[in-house]
Amino acid sequence: MTSPPSGGPWYRQVTPAQKRALIAASLGWMLDSMDFMMYSMVLSYLIADFAMSKPMAGLLSTLSQLAAAVGGILLGIAADRFGRTRALMASIGIYSLFTGLTGLAHTVFQLGLLRVLVGFGLGGEWATGAALVSETWPSEHRGKALGFMQSSWAIGYALAALVTWLILPFWGWRGVFVVGALPALFTLWIRRSVEEPAIWSERRENSRFDLRSLRLIVSRPLGRYAFALALMNAGALFAYWGFNSWNPAFLSLSAGQGGVGLSARTMSSFVIVMQVGTWIGYVTYGIVSDRLGRKAAYVTYLLIAAALMPVYAAARDPRWLLAIGPLVGFFGTGFFSGLGAVVAELFPTTIRASALGFTYNLGRILSAVAPYLVGSLAQERGFGLAFGVLSGSLIFAAFMWLLIPETRGRELG
Repeated sequence: MTSPPSGGPWYRQVTPAQKRALIAASLGWMLDSMDFMMYSMVLSYLIADFAMSKPMAGLLSTLSQLAAAVGGILLGIAADRFGRTRALMASIGIYSLFTGLTGLAHTVFQLGLLRVLVGFGLGGEWATGAALVSETWPSEHRGKALGFMQSSWAIGYALAALVTWLILPFWGWRGVFVVGALPALFTLWIRRSVEEPAIWSERRENSRFDLRSLRLIVSRPLGRYAFALALMNAGALFAYWGFNSWNPAFLSLSAGQGGVGLSARTMSSFVIVMQVGTWIGYVTYGIVSDRLGRKAAYVTYLLIAAALMPVYAAARDPRWLLAIGPLVGFFGTGFFSGLGAVVAELFPTTIRASALGFTYNLGRILSAVAPYLVGSLAQERGFGLAFGVLSGSLIFAAFMWLLIPETRGRELG
């Protein structure tokens, strides 16, 4: 790896290899978000066209989450065995192809099957991208870099809203999904321009990856950290997916169906404004965690988000929703910037991507019921109670940090 220039602001010390790694991981995560959130953006229209109940619509999202967990674990293993960039390209290619094909679905079964295949590809992007960035950037700037990578999720979510705003009125929900096939072209640039991290290449030459080494993730002393991180992430993801799988539908469904009754374009505008707050939260978290520590920053964001969630659920006035939305996005998602750094700093190179895939995606499995549960509660008791339940999962996630050590400043091994 080329040595960074000395002196000056940290962002002027970035090497070309570090810059390309961050761009690849960030754009991959951004496009992952765009493709995943397209389903939520057009959910109210899918409910109408396929005559689905809210629980059924939530179940399809839950199945996609479970598939993403499987894909995340398997592609994390592939990243440790075959390389970070190869696994990253595979993830992007899979989710792009099947997102485009979703626009051709004509039955609930076809829709569900395609969403499962999309989920499989989407699940692998985070683990491979986080490993690529963590191993390319130095410890003093790792939190910032991963924060910027994570912030691209908000941009992707906003892009999903923008695509919906532009395409839905003219070509319907099918046209929205067809646009989701375009990220496949990005893999061509990754193959040509992004190198494998030097630390991975060196470890690969000196120590052949063996699936049996995965036992290190779940055995002492690392096992207790892996399961604590997975449970913490499960609580955080339960709240995230429970809220974001349904928030666009909550905003666009009629008052008689428990929603706010916004038009498709107004709803898309509200989501874009919320993602501005989300993006700032992601970037802020990376800087804060490098200065104050991983644990203090994570717990603070979680607890503030837990307090804001019921307030948002109760504020049916569009003006209040527009004002509170960016704060929910800031605190309710900013902390996700921190998970990659903590896992990378706890686990060795030979199993790092696998550990990232394991902790994130075991949490995803445990939280996958959230879209179905929120849909069921919204149908029976309304969105107020459904969103209110999500605060408890955020508080649970905060308590799990009692079992997770502080890792700020650790060098990678």
